[in-house]
Amino acid sequence: MQLAGHITLATWRRLNATRRRIAVAGAALAEAERGRFALWLAIAVVAGAVAYFTPASEPWAMTGARMIAAGILLAALLGRRRPLVRAVGLLAIAGGLGFGAAQLATARAPPLVELPSRATIAAGTVRMVQVLPEGRRVTLGPVRLDDGAVLPRAVRIRLRADDPVEVATGDTLRVRALVRPPSGATHPGGWDIQFDAFYAGLAGYGYALNPAERLVADAPRGVMGWMKALQEAIILRVHAALPGAEGRIAAGLMVGGSTAIPVADQAAFRDSGIYHLLSLSGLHLGIAMGLVFAAVRLALAAWEWGALRLPTKAIAALCALLGGGFYTLLTGAQVPMLRSFAMAALVTLGIMAGRRALSLRGWALALVAVALVAPQEVVRVSFQLSFAAVLALVAGFEALRPWLLRVQGDGAWPRRAGAYLATLVMTSALAGTATLPFIAYHFGSVQIYYVLSNMLAVPLTAVVVMPAAVLAMLLMPLGLESLALVPMGLGVQALAAIARTVAAWPEAVVAVPHIAPWGLAVLSLGLVWLALWRSRLRLLGAPMIALGLLSAGLHRPPDILVSGDARLIALRTEAGLHVQRSSGGSAFVLESWQRYLAGPAWQAMPAAGQASADGAVECGATSCVLRPHPGGAAALLLRGPPDAAACRATVVISAEPARLECAERVPLVDRFTVWREGAHAIWLDSAGPRIVSDRATRGTRPWVIPLPTRTQQPPGKPLPPAEVDVPAGSATGEDDPE
Repeated sequence: MQLAGHITLATWRRLNATRRRIAVAGAALAEAERGRFALWLAIAVVAGAVAYFTPASEPWAMTGARMIAAGILLAALLGRRRPLVRAVGLLAIAGGLGFGAAQLATARAPPLVELPSRATIAAGTVRMVQVLPEGRRVTLGPVRLDDGAVLPRAVRIRLRADDPVEVATGDTLRVRALVRPPSGATHPGGWDIQFDAFYAGLAGYGYALNPAERLVADAPRGVMGWMKALQEAIILRVHAALPGAEGRIAAGLMVGGSTAIPVADQAAFRDSGIYHLLSLSGLHLGIAMGLVFAAVRLALAAWEWGALRLPTKAIAALCALLGGGFYTLLTGAQVPMLRSFAMAALVTLGIMAGRRALSLRGWALALVAVALVAPQEVVRVSFQLSFAAVLALVAGFEALRPWLLRVQGDGAWPRRAGAYLATLVMTSALAGTATLPFIAYHFGSVQIYYVLSNMLAVPLTAVVVMPAAVLAMLLMPLGLESLALVPMGLGVQALAAIARTVAAWPEAVVAVPHIAPWGLAVLSLGLVWLALWRSRLRLLGAPMIALGLLSAGLHRPPDILVSGDARLIALRTEAGLHVQRSSGGSAFVLESWQRYLAGPAWQAMPAAGQASADGAVECGATSCVLRPHPGGAAALLLRGPPDAAACRATVVISAEPARLECAERVPLVDRFTVWREGAHAIWLDSAGPRIVSDRATRGTRPWVIPLPTRTQQPPGKPLPPAEVDVPAGSATGEDDPE
C-alpha cells in the first residue's frame, strides 16, 4: 500500500512537471508568434471564398452570414476565457466574410441570357477595343440583338481583319455577326471559360460576318470609360512610333493590351519564364511609382526653401501613390495591379509614418482587399501566382535580411555590387520557385531557366524600358513621345532577344504531371505555413509542400478524352496520344489536352483495317477497339452504324449521334452526349468504365449554362474559334488563336 502511494505521488509529480514544461513551451511559442495569428485571418477570408466556389451545387443563400454569426457567438460568448475557442470564432468570422463576399458577387452578376443560334445584327456601345495580331476585337455593352431588348450582358466580337471602320470606346457600332455563348471546359476539371465570362459580364463571343458600321461617334462615359479610351489612344501612338512586334510589346508593357503581341513572341516570353513582364503587375507599378517618387523628391531637394521647410519624403510618397492610382486605372485595374496598388498604398503610409514599408501585414491586407472586392479572382491563376510570388519575396527577405547585411558589409562598391547581385538572384529564385507549383498545376509545364532569364530581363526592364515608357507618356501631350519610344524600342528588342535565346535552349520547357486539386490546396497551406510562422513550427510546412507535389504521382489521368463537340477523341497510352480528329476539330483543345496529359506527342488513329504500332488501336471497317493497357479493358470507337460488337463493349464512343439496341445497357458517349454534358473523360478499369463529364464536374452553378432542352438541336456546322481570353502563360499566350 505504501509502495502504491509512492508510485502515485511520483506519477503526479511527473505529470505536474510535464504540464509546467508544456505551459512554458506554449508561452514561449506564443511570444515568438505574437502578432502572427492576425495573418491567418486573411488566409481564412480566402479559404471562405474558395469554399463557396468548390461545391457542385449552390450553397444556401445565407451561409456566409451564418458563419459570421456562429463565429461571433464563439468569440464573444464562449471564448472569453478560452483563447483557442476565441481563435476559432475569429477564423469562422473571417471565413464567413470571404464566403459571403463570393455569394454577394454572384448575386450581383447579371443573369445568363440565351443567344440566337443564327447570324444576328448586334448594335451597342463600344466598351473596349482590343488590337489583335490580325484585326481588332470589340466589346459591346449595352447591346441589342436583332433590334430586341437590351441585353443585361455584353458581347465580344472579332471584327473582320480587312474592316476599315474607325472605332473607339464610346462609339455606337452595328455589325452582323455570329455570336455563341462561352463553351465549356476542354476536359473535365479544365479551365472554366463560362466562369470567367459570367463574372466579366459577358453573354458570349463571336465574329463579324460583314464590315461593321459606326452609327455614332461619341465620347466614353465614366472614369473607366475615359481610361479605356486613353489606353487605346496610347496604344495607337506607340504602334505608330514603333511599327512591328517591338511596338506591340512596348504597348503591352506600358498599358496592357498584350493581345496584339504576335503569338511567336508570346511563346518565347512564356517558355523563357519572363511572360510576367508582358502581364502588368507589381513590377511595372513599382518601377513607375519609384520613378515618380525619385523625380518629385529630387525636384523638391533642388528647391532650397522647400527642401528646408517641407516634408519632402512624405510629399514624394504621396505623389507616387497618386501616380500609381492613375496608372492602375489606366491599365484596367486588373487583379495583379489592384493587389500591387493595395500594397503600394500600405508602403506609402509606412514611409509617411516612418515605419517599415513592406511587411507580411501589408501582404495580408492586400489579400483581404482583393478577396472581398473581387472574390472570384481567388480561384484564378493570376491571383495565385501574384500572391505566391509576393509572399515568397516578403517572407524570404525577412528571413535573409541579416545575411544580406553581412554581404553588404562596410558599403564599399564591391560589397554593394555583390549584395545587389545576391538580391537579384534571390528575387528571381524566390518568386519563380514559389510560383512553379501553380504554373505546373494550371499549365502542365515548368520553365527551367527562369532564374537566369529574369536576372537578365528584369534589370533591363527596370533601368531602360519602364523609365522610357514613363517618359514617353509624359511627352505624349507634346507630341514628342518618339524621343523616349525609340530607346524603349531598343530595350524591347533586347528583351525579345533574351526571350527567344533562352526559349531556344535545350529543355527550356519541361512537361510535368498535373498536381491534383487537393494537392494544390495542401501545397498552398504548406507555403503560407512556412512563410507566416516565425518559430520552428513553420518547418511543418515543408512536408505539406512535399505532399502537395507528390499528389501529381497519385493522380491518374484519363485513358480517353472526348471534346465538347466530339470532333476530337483521344486515347492515352504509354507511347503518346492516338487522336481521331474530325473536320473542325480545335487545335486549342488538342493543345490543352497535351498540357493536361504532360505533353505527349500525338498521332492520328489508324485507318480502317489497320492497327497502331503499339497495338493499342485496332480498326475494322466500322469501328476501332481502343485498349490503353495491354491485356486490360477496351472501349469501342464507332466509325459507322453500331453492330453486334457494340453490345459487348465496355463503353461505346462515337463522333456522330448513335443509338444502341442492346439487351443490357452499354455506356454510350456520342455527339448528343457531349452536346448535353460537355467534354468527357473516361477511365477503363477492370471493374468497369468510370465516365466523368464536364457538367458533372462543374455542377449546377449560376455560371454553368443550363442543360439544353429537348427541342434544341446541336449546331450542324462547327464554329470558328471563340474569341476568348486564356490565362497568361498558356500554350497560346494571351488569346486563343483558334
